[in-house]
Amino acid sequence: MMELESNIGLNGHNFDKISEPKSDLEQEEVDLAAQQPDKVDGREIVYIQGPRFWLISAVVAIMMFMVNFEVPVVVTALVAITDELGGFENVGWVVSAYLLGYVAVIVIFAKFSDIFGRKLIFMLSIFIFIVFSAACSAAQTIVQLAVFRALQGVGGGGCWSLATIFVIELVPPEKCAQYVSNISTVNALALLVGPIVGGAIASGTTWRWIFIVNVPICIPAFVIGIFAIPNGFPYGDRVNYRQKAAAKSPLSRIDILGNILILFATLALTSAFEEADKKFPWRSGYVIALLTIAGLLWIALGWWEYYVTAANNVREPILPWRFLNNRHMMGILLNLVFLGGPTIISMFIIPQRFELVYNSSGIGAGVKLIPFTALIPIGSIVGSTLAGKHKVPPVYILLFGSALQVIAFALLGTLPKVLTIPPRVYGLEVMAGFGSGSNFALLFIMIQFVNERVDHAVAMGAGSQFRMMGSSLVLAIATSVSNTYARPKLQTLLGISDTDALSAIIPTLSPALQEQVRLLLAESYNRQVLVLCVSAALQIPCTFLMWRKKQLTV
Repeated sequence: MMELESNIGLNGHNFDKISEPKSDLEQEEVDLAAQQPDKVDGREIVYIQGPRFWLISAVVAIMMFMVNFEVPVVVTALVAITDELGGFENVGWVVSAYLLGYVAVIVIFAKFSDIFGRKLIFMLSIFIFIVFSAACSAAQTIVQLAVFRALQGVGGGGCWSLATIFVIELVPPEKCAQYVSNISTVNALALLVGPIVGGAIASGTTWRWIFIVNVPICIPAFVIGIFAIPNGFPYGDRVNYRQKAAAKSPLSRIDILGNILILFATLALTSAFEEADKKFPWRSGYVIALLTIAGLLWIALGWWEYYVTAANNVREPILPWRFLNNRHMMGILLNLVFLGGPTIISMFIIPQRFELVYNSSGIGAGVKLIPFTALIPIGSIVGSTLAGKHKVPPVYILLFGSALQVIAFALLGTLPKVLTIPPRVYGLEVMAGFGSGSNFALLFIMIQFVNERVDHAVAMGAGSQFRMMGSSLVLAIATSVSNTYARPKLQTLLGISDTDALSAIIPTLSPALQEQVRLLLAESYNRQVLVLCVSAALQIPCTFLMWRKKQLTV
């Protein structure tokens, strides 16, 4: 197996003469891989098949599941966490810290994997995720938990970044659409069961099990990855790449200033949106200062990456300037910015509506979200199959998916202000989930078809990072719209303006007052969902950036 590792990468290139006898398993892998020819630098690529392929796919699927599972499973346990640790006023950071750590490193880890190797960075990310999952389970204060969650998010962001790269490098381009559609079911399953499992754990045992359970699940993935992933993945025997990389020391290839700028630009922007109109008003010095700093850092990053890209020397740009010159890539990135809101924020807004307006339990709200989360993978499979197998141009599918989102969120945003669940909600969840899912998978598939091969890793990382930043932006706007409407009325009714405390306060109110507050929240959630509708609509002009006479097919 060691000879196989050195001569065949998962997306590797078998150029060296293999003279030693092979085991039956090795020969089977080589024979099957030879059925999947491709060309890079004029040389044939051989894709590994057989047991090793499935083992690596299992590692990718497990880690995709776990890092996505972490957000919804924790949201449903926040009350239980604050009951034990206190710090209710800072509980939002238990979720926000994870997302900040996650989004801060996605592009950085993707680029590091180009320099130090996919396997090393993937294994490091899994290790960080395991260690700080265990640390979260042992936290004694809410501040400790928030810090450990941020570091857990760093591991999670690295895992997601590398997993998405593995997905496009495991199979030939012509099979990528089908493979992405299959593995995307893992992401949806995590979002589907997360709220249910979190609610069950919080009500049936200690919340610490939410983090403890990560350890026995991720350790086997870590061990399998060490033995199954070739050391040179994916360029183990690509002669040209080896010669080029050997001429450079890893440290000389790192865009140190670019890494620093993108890290702090992302953190400043995301932190501003996380706190805007929650703890700090939009006009506060905190928000204005962070947005100003973020703007200056992004401008500086753009200038620096232009310089590094133009210099074309040993240093490799963290975010190549050529992305900005590629209108297809810009269309994809902007699409992902505006898709982040509908896909991610819906999973917070819809269950909250079921709980606070329709008086569902936490577990019940999670179950009632299933029509949305279940249709995301179905939409991904259908969209990917149409584009990959039936060669429908992705632009048409993206336009259809965006239009479906607009219709669904427009109708969800105009639901009647009543305290019983309108049956149409479930049908509209289906429409919104299908439209979001069909676009989500397809945008990531398209990335490898509109960029040079050398940029695939960082392009996938950029896609994930822009999607998460977009979700923070849309959430901040939606929260601001909701608060502008609800806070004055809550101040009049209850003498409070903190909407985050309502889940604990509503059960203590008289029936008449409960009804008034719940009706008020119904209109508040309508306004939030209409922000998602606008976000979905903005995907349409972004898709037209990719329009051309002869449409791209994948």
